[in-house]
Amino acid sequence: MTQVIDSIVVDTFGGRVHLEWDPSAAVTPLGQLAFFIEFLKTGRLFDPWVKDCPLYYTSSNAPTKRDVLGTVLLSVLAGHRRYSHITTVRADNVNPGLLGMNKVVSEDAVRRAFRQMDETKSVDWMKNHLGLSYEPLLGVPWILDGDTTVKPLYGHQEGAVVGYNPKKPGRPSHTYHSYLMANTRLVLDVEIQAGNKTATCFSAPGLFELLDRIPRKDWPVFFRGDSNWGNDSFMSKAEARGLAYLSKLRLTKNVKQLIKKTFQRMDWEKAGQGWEGVEESLQLMGWSHKRRVIVLRRALIGEMAMTLKNKDQLDLGLVESEGPTKRYEYAVLVTSLSDGVLTLAQHYRDRADSENNFDELKNQWGWGGYTTQDMKRCRLMARMVALIYNWWSLFVRLAHPDKHLEAVTSRPLLLYAVGKQTHHQGQTTVTITSTHAETDKIQRVLQELTRFFQTLKTTAEQLTPSNLWRLILSRAFKQMLKGKPLYSPVMLPQLL
Repeated sequence: MTQVIDSIVVDTFGGRVHLEWDPSAAVTPLGQLAFFIEFLKTGRLFDPWVKDCPLYYTSSNAPTKRDVLGTVLLSVLAGHRRYSHITTVRADNVNPGLLGMNKVVSEDAVRRAFRQMDETKSVDWMKNHLGLSYEPLLGVPWILDGDTTVKPLYGHQEGAVVGYNPKKPGRPSHTYHSYLMANTRLVLDVEIQAGNKTATCFSAPGLFELLDRIPRKDWPVFFRGDSNWGNDSFMSKAEARGLAYLSKLRLTKNVKQLIKKTFQRMDWEKAGQGWEGVEESLQLMGWSHKRRVIVLRRALIGEMAMTLKNKDQLDLGLVESEGPTKRYEYAVLVTSLSDGVLTLAQHYRDRADSENNFDELKNQWGWGGYTTQDMKRCRLMARMVALIYNWWSLFVRLAHPDKHLEAVTSRPLLLYAVGKQTHHQGQTTVTITSTHAETDKIQRVLQELTRFFQTLKTTAEQLTPSNLWRLILSRAFKQMLKGKPLYSPVMLPQLL
């Protein structure tokens, strides 16, 4: 048996150093997580989520629901992408206790727990709590973004089918059909389907099911999507339901013919950021009627212009037929909105913000991982990641209401720090040591946030949980709401 050495001396360039192990010390690499935990408790988010979870055990030795869900929360917040990474959370001796957990469960315990949960009940449970995170914001005019992203797979998973996969052609994948609230970076819902189900005919049922759960008066001003959504099937259903839409059209043969027809027009309007546009009407083959389209063009200069040959330009209809050659890039939008060219062009450019969401969720959160062989657990975990992402995004907005910080920035800023827990005379203390260059700024921000939570607890006791959450969202989105609260009676303006 190898003898455990309590201390050891090593020779370094700074001299001899005595090193000791203290496995009993209560330390955590997520030393600032306590502030986020206070946010979850004050907003009454974590306890109801645990209570409503449709997970039931019969064995007296089984872990509690709180232990399972708390373990998942810690893992997702830490930026993990696989169940096997949960092992690293088990070394945290501080935050599990702050979440009211008895222990951190193993990766196998989490997988087994998800496997035994009823799929229908778990879907309803997660949709309900996703809705609670954004429901008060639905009364403010908002835009619904829809898109599909691809998750490559490397094993024998259910639904792992070869489909549209531009980065890894031929690789089996899952498709994530996702819906987000523009400008808030909040996920409304996400549904996982097989890799060959990327078309809007597979996305539209989930979209309309989401809208059916929202009161008609709180529907989005319009729906915004990429070229996949510019088809007659979706647009006809949207028109029948009274849902306005804005999407892009693929440059098919007939769309190119429309672009050529605009060459001689002299009424091009400024569309912002170097673009100009004109309004047209178009009825493609298979469309039930003509629809309003906006043709946008932007002159190519420098290297962009040199990379396209004249023949390619003519094939695409991208060169003026007379006079000096001038090269353009074109985009065609289809919409049921009545706004002007400039407004519609800006609306579609703003859609790039949702693309940043997908990139963040896949590369900085868990949408690119947590894979199991069955689709049920993949779907459950995708929604859990979305919910925890919503919670963290709102917490970060409370700390920095002027802009959205992605996890690559917000985690080092508001989460990562060495925390050491001590107990003395019945008082628990967590000593935080941050290595961030903006430690003083972080401390001021978190102190201000704590004062806000404390004021909520002492002053807003008369508020219902729903109105309390509205008050928190009013502060988080203070700039977007222009100071207007989401809850009117006795709003305690000093809190906002």
